[in-house]
Amino acid sequence: RICVITLAEAHPLLQSGKTIKNINYQISANCSRLQNKVSGKSKRTCLFIFQIQGAQFLTELAPLCRISSSDGEEYTIYSCIRGRLIEVNENILSNPALLQEKPSTEGYIAVVLPKFEESKSITQGLLTQKEYEEVLLKRRGSAS
Repeated sequence: RICVITLAEAHPLLQSGKTIKNINYQISANCSRLQNKVSGKSKRTCLFIFQIQGAQFLTELAPLCRISSSDGEEYTIYSCIRGRLIEVNENILSNPALLQEKPSTEGYIAVVLPKFEESKSITQGLLTQKEYEEVLLKRRGSAS
């Protein structure tokens, strides 16, 4: 029930051959996702119960980071999900190419833990791979 936030395969940074210049987890003067310090433990019963302290709470529209490309474009990456920020991927700060070379594995952006009660509705609201591909086809058709 954790969510790994990555760039979508249709994201312009993955489609246009752009070079990533900078990734910034500093969202505002008072908010850095790098300052997210999570502590806690899990207990095993019938379910896994996570006791998490210190994690930043995110809404669907909460920015996670900003990515700048060498052509001057800046992209704000949003959480898109409500939950606790478990970790950000600091490896992409020193190696931004991971976002493009391995976007769904080592190039992930963050890990978010939604509330247990909301995780089922979140999962049900996701697109299948086929539905996602159909959305992309429609977008490309309307753009031309």
